[in-house]
Amino acid sequence: MPELPEVEVVKRSLKRGIINLSIKKVIIKTNKLRYILDKNKFRLIKNKKITEIRRRSKYIIIFFSSNLSMLIHLGMTGKFFFRKKNVSLNLSFYHNNQKEKKHDHVIFIFNNNLRLIFNDVRKFGFIKIFQKSNVYESSHIKNIGPEPLSKNFTAKYFKNFIKNKNRSIKDLLMDQKFVAGLGNIYVNEILFASGVNPFKKINKLKNYDIFKILSNTKSILKKSIKLGGSSIRDFINISGSKGNFQVDNFKVYSRSGLHCFRCNDKSVIKRNRIANRSSFYCEKCQK
Repeated sequence: MPELPEVEVVKRSLKRGIINLSIKKVIIKTNKLRYILDKNKFRLIKNKKITEIRRRSKYIIIFFSSNLSMLIHLGMTGKFFFRKKNVSLNLSFYHNNQKEKKHDHVIFIFNNNLRLIFNDVRKFGFIKIFQKSNVYESSHIKNIGPEPLSKNFTAKYFKNFIKNKNRSIKDLLMDQKFVAGLGNIYVNEILFASGVNPFKKINKLKNYDIFKILSNTKSILKKSIKLGGSSIRDFINISGSKGNFQVDNFKVYSRSGLHCFRCNDKSVIKRNRIANRSSFYCEKCQK
């Protein structure tokens, strides 16, 4: 599933491509994705201009010139692509994987004839129309914690949140009520960079552990965004290209049985499950 950096990359591409454009037509080619697609609601955004595009956690929010907004989640395999009639845009997805067009489920046609296609093989993603005033109160994002790259994700907030709690640090960082947008890939890498064992209880964290986790969270996410995110199985960006963070920056994720980059040949990366998710770590240098 795309995590914060991958969704941020998609959001930025959308901003470059469709901001200030108006929707001329919406073609819906399936009855439902994760949820039923309400065609009547999609008719409401016809001829409406896109004025703003934001990201909240792993969600994209598109705001229109009317009182409407659109909430999008990519799910496991959701992707957006651009096409323009009679114009080759050099999108590798469409040029090299024509058979996948059967998974094009929603097509937005804009006033300049640009097409934005939502493609989702597994159909776990969703697109919903909300009133602007209600979108942040929706059950999907209402209770999400602060953005990890914001000024609100601080040591003071961290310490207050973990008071009187006894759970693993891995479980905490995966909790969207604690912090927005982190998933299994980046939590594993953040904890390795911080030298903190994923099984460590949060009531055992020292101040320096917390500061290292905060610092590494911000630096790793920023680096991944700069490199276009991580492409493990399904993620590619709007231009059809893969992200590059995984090329040289996975120190533990999916490296079980291989040597630890920090300890060299003295230790190997272990794999265990925490809260039904695989955790990758070095027992020697993550305490």
